[in-house]
Amino acid sequence: MKKTQIEQGLVWPAIGLLAIGVVVGVTQHGHGALVTAQVLRCAAVVLLAAFALQKRTITAWIVVAMVAGVEVGLDAPKFALQMRFLSDIFLRLIKTIVGPLILGTLVSGMAGHGDLKGVGRMAWKSLVYFEVVTTLALVIGLVAINVTKAGVGMSVPTAAASGTSTGVAAAPAMIHWQEFVTHVFPENLPKSMVEGQILQVSVFAVLFGIALAMLGERGAPMVKWFGLLAEVMFKFTNIVMYFAPVAVGAALAYTVALNGVSVLVNLGKLVLTYYGALGVLAVGVMVPVLLICRVSVKGFAKAVAEPASLAFATSASEAGLPRAMEMMEAFGVPRKVVAFVIPAGYSFNMDGAAVYLTMAAIFVAQAAGMHLGLGEQITIVLILMLASKGVSGVPRATLMVLMATATSLRLPPEPIFVILGIDAVMDMGRSAFNLVGNCLASVVIARWEGVFGSETPSAAVLEGAAE
Repeated sequence: MKKTQIEQGLVWPAIGLLAIGVVVGVTQHGHGALVTAQVLRCAAVVLLAAFALQKRTITAWIVVAMVAGVEVGLDAPKFALQMRFLSDIFLRLIKTIVGPLILGTLVSGMAGHGDLKGVGRMAWKSLVYFEVVTTLALVIGLVAINVTKAGVGMSVPTAAASGTSTGVAAAPAMIHWQEFVTHVFPENLPKSMVEGQILQVSVFAVLFGIALAMLGERGAPMVKWFGLLAEVMFKFTNIVMYFAPVAVGAALAYTVALNGVSVLVNLGKLVLTYYGALGVLAVGVMVPVLLICRVSVKGFAKAVAEPASLAFATSASEAGLPRAMEMMEAFGVPRKVVAFVIPAGYSFNMDGAAVYLTMAAIFVAQAAGMHLGLGEQITIVLILMLASKGVSGVPRATLMVLMATATSLRLPPEPIFVILGIDAVMDMGRSAFNLVGNCLASVVIARWEGVFGSETPSAAVLEGAAE
């Protein structure tokens, strides 16, 4: 309680000082007013840094880095223009994670549920549902960003553009469908991983996972090994993410120094676009699915409210997993369905992240001044239908998928760092909708199997749900 009071005593004065500093800087134009505004904003940064020291989370430090980066970009533009190498270091570290992470999560996800024949109808029904809803979510994100055009006019500099006189990146060459289909299949796994061809790595991982599952118990040691590989890469990711605030601050400082504060308008539009798209996903997809399944929308919303709130607050859908499984069983989904569908959904179903991924990919192209035609945008959806699997429960793990997709489509990575500055805001909604989507999937499969409401939950489950 005391710690919470200290944090609030730091963050609210910081917000106040920041707001006053912004107002003074915008409305007053004298030298004294300018200095006053700078002092107020710097004081706000110091208070926010003290708040982050109390909070001890990467998200808190990213918020501090965002504010500090904007301030450095405004007050010391020459210095800010020399900070780009810090975000480049982060980019290199992220690229080392992508291949092994996707390989480990997909193989262990495919093979970790045992013999594919043994799970029978529930397996293929779950996979069909996961793919259909995920694809709808991808399309919603794609349509939303094309409607709002949040990245247009942002003009984030890229490595390719910095060497040209125009400063405008060229659009990637159109990929014909024959070339795309051929390019899906890897000819050399290490080569695919080195080149960042995540779709090829994903195809290999899916086929390898299926083959491994067909071995049954004999393949258990290798399934365990790939699961351990995924765990190691998650830990590796956690280590690299400690550098994220530095990279975010450097990226925003460089961008603001080069383009001014107008970049923040685009980021605000992106956040509003994302949460608007999540609303469309809820009303246009999830509610109709519940109605088709003849399940109470209000009852479902009440059942998922607590675990979804936990996922929202922690920016990790796995944080609400135990409570979600308990609430779904209390809601009427049999334990055998809950135990299979919800964990499987954490490998194959990420509705909130799917909306984000297509939206962010197109935003990157818009920010770099690229124009992607319908063919390229369909290619993005097809890639993400497969590449997005396996990382739904990890905070900001979609960064790796987005970076890999950008590499595969020859999109510039620089705008991704700017998005990372506001990723904490979008990650909360993303995690919550990933969890809600998996809970909904368990209800759908239970109704599809004809077993929804057929079992009486245990007393422990009912007691927990009543708390």
